[in-house]
Amino acid sequence: MNFLACDLGGTKVLLGIFKTDINDDSPRLIFKKKYLSSEWDSFQLILEDFLEKKCKNIAHPYSACFAVAGPCSNNNAKIINLSWDISGNALQNKFNFKNCELINDFAVQIYGIPYLKKNQYSTIQNGSSTKGINEDLHAIVGAGTGLGIARGIISGNKVKILASEGGHVEYSPKSKLEWDLKIWLKNYLKVDRISCERIISGTGLSRIVEWRLSKPDAHNHPLQKYLKEIKIFDAARKELPEKICNLSEEGDQLMIEVQRIWLGAYASLLGDVALQELCYGGLWISGGTAPKHFKNFKTDFFMKQFFDKGRLKDILKTIPIKVILDEEFGLFSAACRAKMLLKNK
Repeated sequence: MNFLACDLGGTKVLLGIFKTDINDDSPRLIFKKKYLSSEWDSFQLILEDFLEKKCKNIAHPYSACFAVAGPCSNNNAKIINLSWDISGNALQNKFNFKNCELINDFAVQIYGIPYLKKNQYSTIQNGSSTKGINEDLHAIVGAGTGLGIARGIISGNKVKILASEGGHVEYSPKSKLEWDLKIWLKNYLKVDRISCERIISGTGLSRIVEWRLSKPDAHNHPLQKYLKEIKIFDAARKELPEKICNLSEEGDQLMIEVQRIWLGAYASLLGDVALQELCYGGLWISGGTAPKHFKNFKTDFFMKQFFDKGRLKDILKTIPIKVILDEEFGLFSAACRAKMLLKNK
């Protein structure tokens, strides 16, 4: 029996047809295709092209799960970057799905955790077992274009998602340098507060570079020319994080400093989430930056910032920390949820 999964973002739409596998609980991919969102006037047109043209020789999916980059309510969603309004009920009627669900594209990842295979993630801390603790609670944090946080209760293959907007909590500087960054960002962005997402995201990393290159000792840095291009072509900003990481690996001291600020803020937030949630089932690091920074997450510097929680640091040693390496984990998780919907016949 086939089912449909979709990871719908402001930049791209990834669609896949999956099927159940008698010998495996994980969804099995039959066919997938990526679409550029900007090339289409509506999501319905994309879905028509996929199901009626690209998949015309594949059995029609019974259920569907659409993971969307935006808030969902009553099976409806608005994709803010595209001005698309999407109704799960309308899609269900239009395309004759028996079950159809819209869910936030980050929260959906909780559904994928029980079905992960070993090649999709790696462990950076096993955690130490403590008698009597509840290992059903998981938390997942991911820096990509923005910063997502989700929580879930996983008991066997039963999953309950707990919504969170934790990425928008206040950014808390831990040094004079970080205070300087926060004040600069407030002035630069003309805002009254700075959330963690403003720092801990791909966009945040590029903002840290803009702040650092505004200093007198950085006037001749090679990225100065690139920053001028960004002010003209904002789309170029998406390429900046990769340039920062490459220069850091090549030994550029300013970029090493920038990356350490970003990693330190990320590790500190992860420690806060771990304490707040007491997610003894696992603290999962996801998002588009996770595979790229996997080796940085394992460093003594990163873990020291994670454990820097005063009297409660020993609690953090009991919590497993795992990194999602699958760059299409969003689609995989949506497929896991679509498979669960098959049971709601």
